[in-house]
Amino acid sequence: MSDTIDAGFIEQVVKMLVDNPDAVKVERKVDEMGVLISLDVDPKDMGIVIGREGQTAKALRTLLRVIGAKNNARVNLKINEPEGSERAMRNNQAPVAPEKKSIDDVVGEIEKM
Repeated sequence: MSDTIDAGFIEQVVKMLVDNPDAVKVERKVDEMGVLISLDVDPKDMGIVIGREGQTAKALRTLLRVIGAKNNARVNLKINEPEGSERAMRNNQAPVAPEKKSIDDVVGEIEKM
C-alpha cells in the first residue's frame, strides 16, 4: 500500500471493489496544482471503478477531496483507461460515431441561436 493517506485510501477502496485487486496500481504526484492520484486497473474492472453513469468514480473523487480538505491539499483522481478495455454498449448497440459537421454548419447553428 502507498505510504500516504490519500493514495493508500484509494488503493484500499478500489482493491475491495474490483475482481482483480493485484492489478490495481496507484501513483501519487505533487505539483503546484496540488496532488494527483493516478489509478490503473485491469481492463475488465473499468466498469466497476467507473460505475453506472460515473457514480462510483464521482464518489471516489468526492472522498479524496474530503481527505484533501482535512489536510489542506487539493487532491484529484485520474483514472487511466487501460489498453484493451472495452466499453459496454447499452442494449448491445454498436458505437455511434459523432456527426461530423463543416465549419459553415457550426457557424450557421450558432447564428440561429
